[in-house]
Amino acid sequence: MDLRYPIGQYEPQPFSDRQKREWLQDIQFLPGLIEQAIENLDEKQLETPYRDGGWTIKQVVHHVPDSHMNAYARFKLGLTEDNPTIKPYDEVKWAELRDVEVVPINISITLLYALHTRWHAAIRDISNEAWKRTVYHPGSQKEMSLWYLLGSYAWHGKHHVAHITSLRERKRW
Repeated sequence: MDLRYPIGQYEPQPFSDRQKREWLQDIQFLPGLIEQAIENLDEKQLETPYRDGGWTIKQVVHHVPDSHMNAYARFKLGLTEDNPTIKPYDEVKWAELRDVEVVPINISITLLYALHTRWHAAIRDISNEAWKRTVYHPGSQKEMSLWYLLGSYAWHGKHHVAHITSLRERKRW
């Protein structure tokens, strides 16, 4: 198994109501999955990288709301503007900032609950046509539909939960 991608890499899926329901549930329930994944871990365990050269569990937990705050903004832009250019960010540098080091992870989990409540409410009832709306990502020089982004961020959350849970399984925590 590739420890970087414990659930595999994201594979876009064609639009379907079933897939939409599944991905929306992934967005809705991710905060609880993250919280369960880190339950009863001590500080030493939280400082353990999920793989050699990888982020610590603490960095992973702080990364998810950082990433998903950007996702929320990207969706809002995509819903309110015609093919807006979205702002890339350096996730590695964000993970090295002081707040990741000093702020307890429960703050990021609380943020994730609030963020995902807003995000899910913003997108759960949009029309099937709205999922075709696009944003432009200058880093990859690609136009991406909101449908593509939904799948990507649904995958992203499960991807990071699996970083934590697979480490716990390997370490027998």
